[in-house]
Amino acid sequence: MEFSLDKSLEIIANTPVVISTLLHNLSDDWTDRNEGENTWTVKEVVAHLIECEQTNWLPRIRIVLNSPETVFAPMDMQAHMEQAKNHSLGELLVQFDQLRANAIRELKQYDLKEEDFLKTATHPVIGKVSLVNLISTWTAHDMTHLAQIARIIARQNKELVGNFKQYLNILN
Repeated sequence: MEFSLDKSLEIIANTPVVISTLLHNLSDDWTDRNEGENTWTVKEVVAHLIECEQTNWLPRIRIVLNSPETVFAPMDMQAHMEQAKNHSLGELLVQFDQLRANAIRELKQYDLKEEDFLKTATHPVIGKVSLVNLISTWTAHDMTHLAQIARIIARQNKELVGNFKQYLNILN
C-alpha cells in the first residue's frame, strides 16, 4: 500500500470510537485484569495511548517538521501507570478522544505537501525516521493496541471455553 495521509487518518480518527464502543458498559472484571505478569490491563493500554498522544505522535511530528536535527525524547513505557491508577476508564476514554481529536485537527492544519513526508528526524534507538514512517507507525500502533485490548478481554474466558480453545487463535 502506498502512503496516504487520508488513509492513515481513517484509522487514526476511528481508534477512539472503536475502543469506546468495544469497552462501553463493560465491568471492571473485563478491563482491570491483565494477561499475566508484566502485562497491561485494558485500562493501562488506554492510559498508554493517552501518553502517546501527549509525548509521542504530535511532538515528534513537530520535531520532524520544525527541528529535524533534534533527537526524539525516549518514551517512558511506565509513565501511563499512574494515570491508569488515578482515573476511571470512562475518564481515560474521554481524555483519549479529546487528545486524538486535537491531534488530528493540528495535523490537518499543517497542510502537508509531498516533500514534507520525506522530512526526517532521529529516533534515539532506530535512527533516522521520516514523517511517513512516523504516521504509518501511529496507524499500526493503534491497530496493535486494538488487537491487544481484544486479546486481553478474550483471554478472560480462556479456561472457560473448554475444547473450543483449539479454534480460537486469540487465546493462544
